[in-house]
Amino acid sequence: MSLKLGAYTACLHDRPLAEALDVLQADGLTAVEVNTGGFIPSPHCHVDLLLASEQARRDYLEAFASRGMELTGLNCNGNPLNPLPGVGPKHADDLRRTIELAGLLGVRDVVTMSGTPGSDPDARYPSWVVNPWDGVYLDVLDYQWGVAAEFWTGIDALARAHDVRVAIEMHPHNLVFSPVTLRRLVDTVGATNVGAEMDPSHLMWQGMDAVACIRDLGPLVFHAAAKDAAITPGVGIRGVLDTSFTRVPADAPGRVPTGYGSWCSAWPEDPAWRFVAVGVGHDVEWWTDFLRALAEVDPDMAVNIEHEDAAYDRLEGLALAAENLRAAADEL
Repeated sequence: MSLKLGAYTACLHDRPLAEALDVLQADGLTAVEVNTGGFIPSPHCHVDLLLASEQARRDYLEAFASRGMELTGLNCNGNPLNPLPGVGPKHADDLRRTIELAGLLGVRDVVTMSGTPGSDPDARYPSWVVNPWDGVYLDVLDYQWGVAAEFWTGIDALARAHDVRVAIEMHPHNLVFSPVTLRRLVDTVGATNVGAEMDPSHLMWQGMDAVACIRDLGPLVFHAAAKDAAITPGVGIRGVLDTSFTRVPADAPGRVPTGYGSWCSAWPEDPAWRFVAVGVGHDVEWWTDFLRALAEVDPDMAVNIEHEDAAYDRLEGLALAAENLRAAADEL
């Protein structure tokens, strides 16, 4: 089995890249994914310097190679279709620059989100249509898909020019949040270099079968995240579309930005679902089936842990996830 097991370093942004890589190496991981822009900063990838300097790129890649590790993905998750002038254009530019940098570094995969436009040409904020039972929302979707088609036609061409694949995380609050919508984007654009990043966690809490999703998309799955989710008792009165989140105080430590002046919200105390460490929501046997399905698509695919389980500190949660992911791989 030659799947590349690694981690996305966003959970280690509190330390320099070299220290973060040492943590991953100690956890028995060999693949690495770093952030390059979008919603969050990119302390582990100085994009301007790397775009400008061939020597800087050589030195950067050596930091991975010297530890027997491989940089397998650049992550630029954001909303490039956001109508807010301080968000959408920046995220779109970050994505274009990331694709260019991936080509220069020889990194095959760029991970991102499809984005969500506003409801109409005059909208100030993005608008995610959850259930278009009222036909007016089909009109909204027609407009949004038109915006997306124009943008993603250009991104697909740019990725093709740089020999890079763009792997879209199927994330709610985006036009692309399921295999059905991923295929719609690819077919609408006629894309050759746009496919899926298989993050099962968002599929889990929506009630999908992540392994079935892999087999449905087949070669459109370019890249994968190892991230778990658990449905919790709060679902009984909240459902999975609950909106009772709250604002994080302005002076709270560790607030996570999502754009200029906007931040991740605080979850309810008894949520319907939550992100958990790999192996906590779904057992090792499930993760073995997940890895097997990925290997059927591409035996060399990168599968990078994304640690967001608030019940564990960063090092403890990452180590637990790595232990369970490696145990799953050993069963293949």
